[in-house]
Amino acid sequence: MNTSSKIYIAGHTGMVGSSIWEALQNKGYHNLVGKNSKELDLRNQTAVLDFFTQEKPEIVIDAAARVGGILANNDYPFTFLMENMQIQNNLIDTALKQDVAKFIFLGSSCIYPKLAPQPLKEECLLTSSLEPTNEWYAIAKISGVKACEAIRKQYGKDFVSLMPTNLYGPNDNFDLQTSHVLPAMMRKFHEAKLNNHMPVTLWGSGTPMREFLHVKDLAEAVVYAMENSFEENLYNIGTGVDLTIKSLAELIQKTVGHQGEIIWDNSKPDGTPKKLMDVSKMKEQGWSSKISLDEGIQSTYQWFLEHENNYKEVKI
Repeated sequence: MNTSSKIYIAGHTGMVGSSIWEALQNKGYHNLVGKNSKELDLRNQTAVLDFFTQEKPEIVIDAAARVGGILANNDYPFTFLMENMQIQNNLIDTALKQDVAKFIFLGSSCIYPKLAPQPLKEECLLTSSLEPTNEWYAIAKISGVKACEAIRKQYGKDFVSLMPTNLYGPNDNFDLQTSHVLPAMMRKFHEAKLNNHMPVTLWGSGTPMREFLHVKDLAEAVVYAMENSFEENLYNIGTGVDLTIKSLAELIQKTVGHQGEIIWDNSKPDGTPKKLMDVSKMKEQGWSSKISLDEGIQSTYQWFLEHENNYKEVKI
């Protein structure tokens, strides 16, 4: 592997894929390939095979997926299950057939059981039932992890799966109807500040614990995994540190400069009390996260301000 190796990044226009692309460029890799969904439908097996035959990538990074929140997962279970399996199966199977040297599969911490012991270890995969609200997406990702593991076992190929914790950063989704907790809070506090620092209402009690990883840290982990050989097939990617949702809200509020009241709506659900990744296996491989949550939130808010015109004003 060298800086001229041809690297295909599936999903290169998304938050994760674009960050990986940038990290690779920063390290001098210059033979990068990316196709958007209009140029290449990853659900189409023939199209994927034709693309691989033409481009002949040496390394494949799978950051492509159909994603969405609880509502989308609940309303479109078959779509989330089938399309994610189609995307990853076509990429994994074609990469094997085309003798790709290295394949990195990206998933999510939702693959782990709902009631698994904390912090979440890789070994707890498939030990009990999943969180029902996103089990369709989780089952698809589990099948991808197992496909890569099976290829390692049967063919001895360097296929590895990385499971990141909650991500945030540049190119995040700030749509209040579909975004995750951190970007949603950031936008709410920002728009409340513009409206004379009006109160901000947030769901639940603020007591659940959550872990957050800057997407640039994930990108560095992907590059590290690409440049090194790992003994096992599955590795958690996170910070190993969590905080309460209340502490997160106060940190974002301070960064944004909102001076109004925070109102906690206890009629809304809290979700899982704690969700923390055990990142010791990745640390043993020589990688750990570097961007603090405080630093990451500040840089993300700066990015949001620079792209604020992309988001419609909404009533809080």
